[in-house]
Amino acid sequence: MALRRFWIEKEEMGGDEFVISGDLFHHLIDVCRLKEGYAFELLPGDGSAYLVEITKIEKKSLLVLRKGERALPPLPKPHIHLLVSLPRLPKMDFILEKSVELGVKTLTPFVSDFSFLRKLSDISENRKARWEKVVKGATRQCGRGDLMEVAEVTSLKSLLKDFNQNPARVGLFPFEGEGAMTFKEALRSAKVGESEEVCVFIGSEGGFSEEEVKAFRAHQMAPLTLGDQVLRVETACVAVAAILKYELSL
Repeated sequence: MALRRFWIEKEEMGGDEFVISGDLFHHLIDVCRLKEGYAFELLPGDGSAYLVEITKIEKKSLLVLRKGERALPPLPKPHIHLLVSLPRLPKMDFILEKSVELGVKTLTPFVSDFSFLRKLSDISENRKARWEKVVKGATRQCGRGDLMEVAEVTSLKSLLKDFNQNPARVGLFPFEGEGAMTFKEALRSAKVGESEEVCVFIGSEGGFSEEEVKAFRAHQMAPLTLGDQVLRVETACVAVAAILKYELSL
């Protein structure tokens, strides 16, 4: 039976024996009902999984003994970066969770002409904390060795300004208009398989404006179609990440 995995901050891990308290203690004891002698893995986001065993449970903390360590496989290249036009905020939880599970390296929310939210100030610190919690929960569930980075919310204009400064990066954008290639054609045209990073810009339900499409083309990005059906933002994110993993054997 596979060992259960739990996220922990690196600084909370001491030597061979260390104490777990706070929210993680509550989750282990009150939610998961773990007992003394139970072994599980801790993921601190440093690329390793640490095998520990509960040796003592007290009222508000528990003591664990470190028993082993194994390296978790790093994300293969090219790294997938999703850049997502902000949808309704409840949808972001789903997008973040599935992006972690599908091996996305970073996710960058941005505002654009047709995004549901169009002000950077619309994202509160509480919302960012929630996103961090979602990412950690998904990391624990799938056993990934690193935390997917959620970048600061920015504007599409700012993202495009510095985009071409990395020659090992290529960009794609789903576009249901004239000149859009199939996914396979876009991958070949952009030589994605030879790159280190592939960035995919996902638009809102309204897509991208004409001016934004012109800006993408000016930055030598390949437009691609995701098929005859118009996808929701969250569906497009999952589809893009899954297709890239399959086509690039990631």
